[in-house]
Amino acid sequence: MENKKIDSVPSAENPYKLLNLTVVPAKKWAAGIPAVLAAMADLVEEDIPFRGMRALLTMNQKGGFDCSSCAWPDPDDERSVVGEYCENGAKALAEEATSKKVTADFFAANSVYDLAKLTDFEIGRKGRLTEPMYLPLGGTHYEPISWDDAFKKIATHLNGLKSPDEAAFYTSGRTSNETSFLYQLFAKEFGTNNMPDCSNMCHETSGTALSATIGIGKGTVKLSDLYDTDVIVIIGHNPGTNAPRMMSALEKGKANGAKIIAINPLPEAGLMGFRNPQQINGVLGTGVQLADLYLPVKINGDMALLKAISLLLHQAEKAEPGKVFDLDFIETNTVGFSDYISQFENYDVNQLAESAGLSLEHIEAAVEILKYKKRIIFCWGMGLTQQPNGVEMLKEIVNIVLLKGSIGKPGAGLCPVRGHSNVQGNRTMLINEKPTVAQLDRLKDVFGFEPPRNHGFDVVNAIHAMHDGRLKVFFGMGGNFISATPDTSYTAAGMRKLDLSVHVSIKMNRSHLVHGKEALILPTLSRSDKDMVNGEAQFISTENSMGVIQSSKGILNPVSDRLINETQIVCRMAKATLGKRSVVAWDKYHNSYDEVRDIIEKCIPGFENYNQRVREKGGFYLPNAARDGKFLTEKYVDKAPFTISPVPNNQLEDGEYLMATTRTHDQFNTVIYGLEDRYRGIKNERRVIFMNEEDIQKAGFKNGDQVDLYNYDDGIERIAPLFVIVSYSIPRGNTVTYFPETNVLVSVNNVVGESNMPASKFVRIKIKKHIPIISE
Repeated sequence: MENKKIDSVPSAENPYKLLNLTVVPAKKWAAGIPAVLAAMADLVEEDIPFRGMRALLTMNQKGGFDCSSCAWPDPDDERSVVGEYCENGAKALAEEATSKKVTADFFAANSVYDLAKLTDFEIGRKGRLTEPMYLPLGGTHYEPISWDDAFKKIATHLNGLKSPDEAAFYTSGRTSNETSFLYQLFAKEFGTNNMPDCSNMCHETSGTALSATIGIGKGTVKLSDLYDTDVIVIIGHNPGTNAPRMMSALEKGKANGAKIIAINPLPEAGLMGFRNPQQINGVLGTGVQLADLYLPVKINGDMALLKAISLLLHQAEKAEPGKVFDLDFIETNTVGFSDYISQFENYDVNQLAESAGLSLEHIEAAVEILKYKKRIIFCWGMGLTQQPNGVEMLKEIVNIVLLKGSIGKPGAGLCPVRGHSNVQGNRTMLINEKPTVAQLDRLKDVFGFEPPRNHGFDVVNAIHAMHDGRLKVFFGMGGNFISATPDTSYTAAGMRKLDLSVHVSIKMNRSHLVHGKEALILPTLSRSDKDMVNGEAQFISTENSMGVIQSSKGILNPVSDRLINETQIVCRMAKATLGKRSVVAWDKYHNSYDEVRDIIEKCIPGFENYNQRVREKGGFYLPNAARDGKFLTEKYVDKAPFTISPVPNNQLEDGEYLMATTRTHDQFNTVIYGLEDRYRGIKNERRVIFMNEEDIQKAGFKNGDQVDLYNYDDGIERIAPLFVIVSYSIPRGNTVTYFPETNVLVSVNNVVGESNMPASKFVRIKIKKHIPIISE
């Protein structure tokens, strides 16, 4: 095949075309029999009904393999024999266990440009990657390449850099503990801390806020705490889609008397009701009503709401001293209480309620639920972490928890609901562009080389560095960088300036089509695949969102004998790049995960007897001082500080709206499973914008109109064309769209303070009648 150069470049975005939108009434409950049927339908679609069911019965079981989608923890005690998974977990399994294959012949028949004309959904449906592929300079089609030649190509580019800091090593959440540790070790021995990762786009905000206030960037509760508590507050999170198994825990909490407060701009089905498909009342009955109180807060009105709750609690405490606040806890475990309380002299609760977009009666109802309770759990998701003031809002949640003494005791604490499986484990394994001095010193003591001490690039800074030429090589360990990141056109332009882009993947995605001057695709094993090394079946380990380290062992025969595991990819890249100058025993780690775990034990606290404890059924918990009531922050010893943050002024210009991006129920992160958002009533379409009916009428639009969306941050006009207006229950001035279709509107400079995360839940837009694009 002749490899001809073409003038056009592949699109970084989904094609601008509408399908056949159908809108039906939104659901008031989640799960139930429809969830079971949807899960099974995907197994049939991928032609793996028996292979898939066999895997599902093993997924998330003790001794089985860990689901590759969300990071919600498995029960410590008994697990369901029917299936310890949710609808989206089954869809994730179907995606990776598919019998469909993407071979060298497929790439020979399809140019990069033609593949980019497909939607993300269509790209993902092509099947599993089967062998390494290479796109040469000026090439139009990926070509097969041997593993040895692929690593030589990487080594040549890395060793040709003027500085190791001209390379960046990105990490996805699905990467195992063992691979993550070796990956960061290689980057540091190579000489850089440029380790952007998916945490930089989802819960970096949580880690930043919690580290500063309670001394650890993780949650403080166990799954069992949700079963036996008094109040669960769910804010900025949609469990029915983002962590469906969480609803089983909420159901248990409700059965034991817990009250649930749901805070979110949209009345999500997973916040309202749950029909457990594994129980009779979930199949034949009406299920369980989850939220006792729903607060439809405005986008970024959460800070005003949290301030109003604290103010009303303060007033209640003054009326009944010692009955509302936990004064003993405050005296013993906190600092800054007086300054924190004094701020409320400057606030008016009615103005706070108006800023939140809520009635005062609604907020007072929330305070009545919280007032005399101490066992309170706050759960949150990216509805908070992706706000410009997300760190400050999470600190405000910590303030309320400290006022109530609701941390360091059973049934109480903080629960960030992490997105991707093992995203928390990646950070524990030192995947961090800002490693601590203690971490670096320990690596130096164990391995004998001097690791780099300067901070590296996070995701946002890596994108800027691509543009100005400071980055030449990008290596992606999993994920779909171009679709996950903000400011799509800007990011794509940066990617195309790279000399080499490399992606370790199990399936094709858009990041393979928006590439550097040269590009490599390295296929690897999935979680459900058997991982055979020297004739012996191996297992990896992961960390869930509540700090449990557990084993994961695949059971399915891989789709190709040319796949190698991620750890082997790292080791072979390290050997090819570093050669004899390396002091790390890469061959040893290449051949045994046990050897990797032994060295992790020497480098990271909490992993004593790693190989022994990870083989125990259910795994083991990592130490968590805050869970035990000890707050070891950088500034204080055994004291958690109260913090003071302002309430933002979110005044909108005439014709301006706040937009938040979200995902459909048929989607996990950037992976599109289907074209239905079942709970919100959207069928066969993704290019929709949810708007308040009064806003639609005021702007002169009508339901079903086709519109274009504009953002003008940084003085740049960004356009997301061809969306359909859908009238929805949403606060005035607020809109919601799906990502990645509207990532193009999120300025790379619209970031969360302190954490530098893209603020994808707070985008100022304008909406205009659609203008058809006339192609030449």
